[in-house]
Amino acid sequence: MNKPLRRVAIFCGLLILALLIRDNWLQYAQADKLSSDEHNRRVAIERYASPRGDIIVDGEPITGHTATKGDFKYKRTYKDGAMWAPVTGYVSQAFGANQLESIEDGILTGNDDRLFFRNTLDMLTGKNKEGGNVVTTLSTAAQKAAYEGLKKQGAKGSVVALEPSTGKILALASYPSYDPSTIAGNSLDSDSKAWEKLQKKNNPDDPMLNRALREVYPPGSTFKVVTAAAALENGLYDDAEQKTDTPLPWTMPGTTTELKNEGNIPCEDATLREALRVSCNTVFGKVGSDLGNDKMLETAKKFGFTEEQFTPIRSSASVFSEDMAPSEVALSSIGQFNTAATPLQMAMVSAAVANNGTLMKPYMVDELQSPGLDTIEKTDPEEMSKPMSAKNAQILQSMMETVVNEGTGTNARIPGVTVGGKTGTAQHGENNSENPYAWFISYAKSGDGGSPVAVAVVIEDENAVRDDISGGGLAAPIAKSVMEAVVKGKQ
Repeated sequence: MNKPLRRVAIFCGLLILALLIRDNWLQYAQADKLSSDEHNRRVAIERYASPRGDIIVDGEPITGHTATKGDFKYKRTYKDGAMWAPVTGYVSQAFGANQLESIEDGILTGNDDRLFFRNTLDMLTGKNKEGGNVVTTLSTAAQKAAYEGLKKQGAKGSVVALEPSTGKILALASYPSYDPSTIAGNSLDSDSKAWEKLQKKNNPDDPMLNRALREVYPPGSTFKVVTAAAALENGLYDDAEQKTDTPLPWTMPGTTTELKNEGNIPCEDATLREALRVSCNTVFGKVGSDLGNDKMLETAKKFGFTEEQFTPIRSSASVFSEDMAPSEVALSSIGQFNTAATPLQMAMVSAAVANNGTLMKPYMVDELQSPGLDTIEKTDPEEMSKPMSAKNAQILQSMMETVVNEGTGTNARIPGVTVGGKTGTAQHGENNSENPYAWFISYAKSGDGGSPVAVAVVIEDENAVRDDISGGGLAAPIAKSVMEAVVKGKQ
């Protein structure tokens, strides 16, 4: 071979070698990056080429699919989409996915590694690939009662209901909400316009905000349940009938500021039971101050404060601060200052008390199923912590039951059912300038003494007359309807 031909051959060989290196680099080193690249349209086409599996509640799908024109063959549909949006989230050909639709995407699309064997068999037999199902812990009756209660109220708000003995989430409602079906496609005329209307910058009501999990509010007097638990657990007081050492007026330590009660209520040296019944700020503010920041923070953490929760949808961390001055601890102990909680967190507080002091980890996915309905993964209830002894939890139960039977929570009474609860009206805005938040936390007991449901409700009514806002007036009736739905379903 002459010299020019040899050079051409070497050059061609180098080109082939470079091509092989590039090909292998793309197929192996860059495969994952390319497959997840948002600009890779083939991935999106494959994603919507087969029907998506369903999200199941009470044995029935709350999702579906419909055939479409164009490259994307199927798009998601939702049954009662606005009611279930805080649970399902959305999956959109144009805007991606969130919440359960995103977290369990592998199962729902059929791409999860645990479905590899089944997918291989289907490919060999010529069967079209299908997605698996996500079976939730939710109750249709409880969710409907929660959502319709919020909708009837007409204000922003949310509801969370738990099964105390397991941690199962029975209801997770947020209002105002949105229908994920309206953004499931990729039409510029409909889906894109609907998406823009849902964005907070265009809609101050922020309907896509999951208020049950992502919004934190000052819990107001509902936090007094945590403070009462701290008092009992740390031996500051031994039972519900013991008089507290609480003068009236009471000046917060390190200040010249008196902590005020709402109206002329019997709070001087009141027992813990009476203080919870009429919601004495002075009693629980002094309890928190006497215990100190460290003990209050320790108890709050045992109930779940300061950490995000994963249900598996992420819930924002609730707040109880450290390194506070005694006066700040006093205010924090009545659910003010910078104490803040999600509705899920306050449902966890009520559930722990109802479950004799044991807090179960909250969850909403009961099991994952293959397309053939075989169980791929099953969630087992898991103990999260033990904020209280059984003895002290039962003392606190009796106190919360007094609140419903004789105190501020009478609107939650259910004939023939033992109900415990606590109202809260939390200050909001600079110098309490805005309408307060109305809270109610509660639980219901069945005939055998077990507690099938614990509930937290929060209402943000910006248009209500300020003096008409109360946890007992706005939130308790909704909690009652949710508890009734669950108790009736257990009978």
